[in-house]
This record gives sequence, structure tokens and C-alpha cells, in this order.
Amino acid sequence: MSLDLWQRGCERLASELPEQQFNTWIRPLPAADVDPPDGAGTKVSVRVPNRFKLDWIRTQYAGRIEAVLSDLAGHPVRLELTLAPRDPQSVRPMPVAATTLQNPEASAAGSSSPGAGSAPPAVAPGATRHKLNSALTFDTLVAGRANQMARTAALHVAGAPGVMYNPLFIYGGVGLGKTHLVHAVGNALLKDRPDARVLYLHAEQFISDVVRNYQRKTFDELKAKYHHLDLLLIDDVQFFAGKERTQEEFFNAFEALLAKQAHIIMTSDTYPKGLVDIDERLTSRFDAGLAVAIEPPELEMRVAILIKKAAVDGVEMPEDVAFFVAKNVRANVRELEGALRKVLAYARFSHKEISIALAREALKDLLSIQNRQISVENIQKTVADFYKIKVADMYSKKRPASIARPRQIAMFLAKDMTQKSLPEIGELFGGRDHTTVLHAVRKIGGERQKNGELNQQLHVLEQTLKG
Repeated sequence: MSLDLWQRGCERLASELPEQQFNTWIRPLPAADVDPPDGAGTKVSVRVPNRFKLDWIRTQYAGRIEAVLSDLAGHPVRLELTLAPRDPQSVRPMPVAATTLQNPEASAAGSSSPGAGSAPPAVAPGATRHKLNSALTFDTLVAGRANQMARTAALHVAGAPGVMYNPLFIYGGVGLGKTHLVHAVGNALLKDRPDARVLYLHAEQFISDVVRNYQRKTFDELKAKYHHLDLLLIDDVQFFAGKERTQEEFFNAFEALLAKQAHIIMTSDTYPKGLVDIDERLTSRFDAGLAVAIEPPELEMRVAILIKKAAVDGVEMPEDVAFFVAKNVRANVRELEGALRKVLAYARFSHKEISIALAREALKDLLSIQNRQISVENIQKTVADFYKIKVADMYSKKRPASIARPRQIAMFLAKDMTQKSLPEIGELFGGRDHTTVLHAVRKIGGERQKNGELNQQLHVLEQTLKG
């Protein structure tokens, strides 16, 4: 009967939840232990294989699971999530190669290494050379709509590497948190599995390794370094453009890692098919797992970032000041953090309370640059150049898609990036009615949420306009 309750609960959840969510988070759970009902109801205990899945299921699904089980049982059900004990039956073992092959750099130590049959060192060699920043974790990452899907996928990879979303390809503009997210995955996996072989590097480091080994004719060393990892985290793969030998070696490493169920996470400034001068063999593989965008943070997320970052520095940021800064610094998280440092430093040096007036004074150079640069005319010229049409087409009566589409994009940016009203924007686009502008704003804004290519183009235009 107890097992039947859990099975029926899972069947109900499978019919109610999106298929991908159910298959990712609920289906892999083991059968629950269901206690006999008592005066407080029934306790259902589920052992979750790692702490990241446990935290995510607890925050996202526990309430719903309890509600479904209570409805089926006809009385209150309490869900208890616990971490499964670390043993071969409850924890997915790492691939054999990952735990038996020696780290190539560590093996060079010769006689100082433990002999055959010796107990392994307390910290595996791979864990000491991962090049991760321990401060970049899921706990220190501010979550919001802009990074929700990427963060969810990253959490899943951290909890179950090599199972789904392999490779995971995260793309977006500069300073949006791509690097933070990949470090968070690496740190999470090492916390859960200290013996995992994890390596983070920038694409330029891989290029340097290829060049060095090519000069020395020591490609076995290159393979030994990269082909036996459990998790490879590599930033800015667009730097591989035009480098044929590098692409060949990365393709080889890519295939070797996937074959042994190791996980690969990459970042780029554009989506896989938008990469230029990169072999189609690679781009098709980049797109074979999950490609997900990180977008510029929305206002509420920017406010949360400011308040959290200030708190880390031991400063309470007034909410109205956070809103003021967030409304005026919209490009990316990096610029937002830079603005916060200016405000905090100005308050510290001037011995004044943090206020909107102080923030306006501290950021006056930034605000004056923005006010001077971003105008409707500048937006029209930038968009026209980007889509290779004439500026005059922005306010002409022509309606072919090759002109109407860029015009709508320019209207959207004008509404988003200037203080102009809809009628004022319409006037600057050839005397168009404000309803035409509103239609363009709603259309482009709606499509941006669904169309990765359009979102990337808009982000490039925004970055260009903000200098």
C-alpha cells in the first residue's frame, strides 16, 4: 500500500508537470519509505542522491508532492527529503577511467607518489589543479528570470553530471554571469565528489596548450591532460575561430569526454550556429546537448544584485537607491558591480549616508555619458548600420520586411533606452502614430523572450549603444 501511494503520486505528477521537469527531477528518485499513518498523518521519506538535487526539489517541488500525496491518501502527508548515504548503491559512480588514471602532471612526481595498492591521497590530484574560483558558487549567484533556465540546467549538471544536457552551452553578452555559473557547477561537483577531475580554463589557454604541444610534438601530453577529465569547463569558445588545429584537438577531446560520459560546459558570446569560422562538426555538437542564453538582468534582478553585493561588503543599501542605480545601469552585472563600488567608495570617503543624491553625484560621469550618447537618432543610425539599410528608411513609408523589421527594432530600443514618450518616438520615425510604436514595442519585446537569435542581436545593439 505504501509503495502504491508513492507510485500513484509519481503517476499524477507525471501527468501534471512538464515532461522535461518530471524526467529531470522526479523520475530518477528512488521509491519512498512510507510510514504507517499516525495522529499527525503519514510521513513519506525520500533519499535524494546529492545535496543539489535535494535543495532544488525541496524549494521547487516539495509542496506540490505533499499536496498530491495528501490528496491520494485522503489525509495529511509530510514529505521528508534526506541525503542518501554515500555508498555504491546510492551514488552514481564516476566512470572507471576517471578514478583510476593518474593525473599526468602528478604522475611526474615519480617515487613521491603512492605505490600500487596505497591509500589514495586525501585530495585527489585533479581537485588541486581545477583552477576554480571558490567564491563563485550557486549561493553567491543572484537568481532571476535572466538566468533562470541556465541556472536550472547548471544545477542539474552539478547534481548528475554526464546524464543530461551534455554538452551544456551557455551564451550571452559580456558581464552577465556566464563564468560565475560554470565555476558554480565545478565547485558544487567537487563539494559533492572531492575525487572528481574538474578543470576550468579560458579558450585561450587551450589554444596555448595546442600550440605548445604542436611545437614539441607532444600531443600525448595534451590528450592526457584533457581526455581523462570528469568535467571540463571552458570559457569563450568563440576564440577558437579560424584556428584549425585547435578546433581539431578540441573536437578530439570533446569526443573522448562524451564517450566516457564526462560532462562539458562551454560559454560563448553567441549561440552555436552564430559562431563564425568554426568547423560545422563542432558547432553541430555544441548544439546537440542544451544551448541556453543568459540575458541582461531585468530591473528587479539588478536591484537584488545591488542589495546582495552591498550586504557582502557589510553595507545596507537602501532600496530606493538600489532602484535608482539599477534603472540607470542596465548593460550587465559587471557594470552594475562597478557602479556599486563607486557609490560605496563615495559614501565612505565623503562620510555621508547612502542616498539617491549621493548616488547621482557618485555616478555623474556615467549618467552624463549615457544621456549624451543614447538618443533616438543614434539608435536609428546604429540599427540601420547593423541591418545594412539606410537611415532614411527609418522614417520612410516603405514597408518591405527587410526595412519594417529593423524599424520596429529601433522603435523598441528607443522606448527602452530613452526617456521619450510613444508620441515623441512616433514623430521621430516619420510622424507615425503612437499606436504603431506601441505595437512594435510589444511585438519585439514578446519575440525577444522566445527567439534566441533576436535576443542576441538586441543585446549586441544595446552593448554598442552603451559604448
